[in-house]
Amino acid sequence: MAVSSNELETEIVYPDSDGKPMAESDATRDYLIYGVEALSNYFQNQTDVYVSGNLFIYYKKGSPSAVIAPDVFVVFGVEKKKRMSYKAWEENSQLPQFILEITSKTTQENDEYDKPIKYAQLGVQEYFQYDPTGDYLKSQLKGQTLEEGRYQPLATTRLADGVLSIHSQVLGLDLRLYEGELRFYDPQTQKKLLSPQEIEQARQEAEQARQEAEQARQKAEQAQRDAIPRLKEMGLTVEQIATALNLPVEEVRAYF
Repeated sequence: MAVSSNELETEIVYPDSDGKPMAESDATRDYLIYGVEALSNYFQNQTDVYVSGNLFIYYKKGSPSAVIAPDVFVVFGVEKKKRMSYKAWEENSQLPQFILEITSKTTQENDEYDKPIKYAQLGVQEYFQYDPTGDYLKSQLKGQTLEEGRYQPLATTRLADGVLSIHSQVLGLDLRLYEGELRFYDPQTQKKLLSPQEIEQARQEAEQARQEAEQARQKAEQAQRDAIPRLKEMGLTVEQIATALNLPVEEVRAYF
């Protein structure tokens, strides 16, 4: 009995995981999460930009072994939605244009030699590497751009404060090292891309400042009202007191 090509295709399984627990150092995990969350927040209003990380990307239909799983990646021109895995043939053949790998002792050789070859073959325009501990890469942060099928180093810049900065043309963002800490920056506003935790902390600090300002305002207004009886005893008129304290005449008259 003949078996159709469609029936054969349905038998192919593309796993969503390798079944192994994700074992990462604190630093690797933290920067992986920061990269995905900060970039997701930055591109949140663009419905055709997909940001993810540590997700299986299948790039050849019919071959489950043709797979990569970058730490952080960005794909332009595809729908922003949740995925269990990414299959290029279901995404108009779009693959990541930006990849960031967080290098560690166990991934150094793969990140340095094997992945650049694979990513270049797949047409990944920019490939960045970051070493949180500074132990495994000659340069703790480096970026490469694809030119004629091969990666060429992206220019690094030292800012006035000595901070190392590399511009990503694909993202339109700078990747900078502040005392060894990787952060994305918007070069137009010079503002750092915050993680959700940093955004929440900033919100809480802003709310606290607002409350303190409101309390100070109420205290100042009360001090004005407390001055009304004293000025009244000094013989000032309602209008004079209202002018002196910058209060409505009606409010001052209530004390007379």
